[in-house]
Amino acid sequence: MSSTATLRSDALVLSSDPIHPANLICEFCRMFYQNGWVTGTGGGISIRDEDKIYLAPSGVQKERMIPENIFVMSFKSQEYIRRPLSLKPSACTPLFMAAYSIRNAGACIHTHSQNAVMCTLLFDEVFEISSIEQIKALPRITRPGNMWYSDKLVIPIIENTEREEELESSLRVAIEKYPSATAVLVRRHGIYVWGETTWKAKIYNEAIDYLLELAIKMKQLGIPTVKDV
Repeated sequence: MSSTATLRSDALVLSSDPIHPANLICEFCRMFYQNGWVTGTGGGISIRDEDKIYLAPSGVQKERMIPENIFVMSFKSQEYIRRPLSLKPSACTPLFMAAYSIRNAGACIHTHSQNAVMCTLLFDEVFEISSIEQIKALPRITRPGNMWYSDKLVIPIIENTEREEELESSLRVAIEKYPSATAVLVRRHGIYVWGETTWKAKIYNEAIDYLLELAIKMKQLGIPTVKDV
């Protein structure tokens, strides 16, 4: 890559704007690392800005990520318009693209949260919880507004595979089968969460992790996660 091309592609990720997608990805990765949701180099995050898809790379420790590490892809052509030569693209990319193409998401987050992993061991085909105030932070998706306190949150659980990209087909099936879901759990692996904006994806991820942790504690005490009407 010529120096001119390098400068041109770096302009896609270098910005003094704190809410530029490349800056937000680095900030969120540090935040998620501090929360214990991404350890080692696990997990990933992507933000869509019109036709540009910004993607955290594979193999970079999340708390040390910098904007120059970020990949940029054209949503329309699905080809990289910025690709750091020393790094590998995220294996999560096909799954992020599924959320963008099916749900028109603005951002997608993948974590290896222990709460997510534990809940996939405690629930079968779906995670369910109801009558918890935090549910009101989550959207209804199929109708305007957020969920109500008395609503039941349902998140599908798909089986893990040896390679991340092999999850794409089952993730797509789950997204289509559960149109009200804004997340998919992967058994013994983690969770994918998306939202129509970067901030909503962040809020949904935080709210869901809270509910997953609460469900584990409820199970330990023998309290049903779904309240009888």
